[in-house]
Amino acid sequence: MVILGIDPGSRRCGYGVVARSGGRLSLVESGVIVPGDRPVAERLAVILEALGGVIARTGPAEAAVEQVFAGVSPRSALVLGQARGVALAAAARAGLPVHEYAPAQVKLAFTGSGRAGKDQMIRTARALLGLEARLSDEADAVALAVCHLARRALRPATPPRAVAARALSRLRSSRRDPGGRR
Repeated sequence: MVILGIDPGSRRCGYGVVARSGGRLSLVESGVIVPGDRPVAERLAVILEALGGVIARTGPAEAAVEQVFAGVSPRSALVLGQARGVALAAAARAGLPVHEYAPAQVKLAFTGSGRAGKDQMIRTARALLGLEARLSDEADAVALAVCHLARRALRPATPPRAVAARALSRLRSSRRDPGGRR
């Protein structure tokens, strides 16, 4: 199974694609999308396009995205929410089921400590998958994918037809009512 992990951000968006075969994990691809010093709308467009390319190249079955972490600045939280929305849209556009995890949940699953710092996340990514991440965004995205693979191993797999039927049902209902009203 191949999972795409996304650590959303408007200035740096980390992504990590991890495969599990039996009990073995391997890194397929990872990196950080840095859209540069542009207006927010342009940065979001760059992230959407780049994530679409990653999905097309690597063919993940599912995506794992970090839940919103509310910082001190309302403006920062809003821009982060927009970047998360773009990440969710990129995955949904490709028909991927999306799973969301809290930062502490990811850190606990990846390092054994829910309070792991950036350095510890990078060291664990290096030890576990040989990743030489320079930015924590990349290590965090890889950790999201690993966390999801670990959580998925603990529950029975959903038959592919059931996943496809749910996705098709959601798509049909969103087309009938684009405003989300029911």
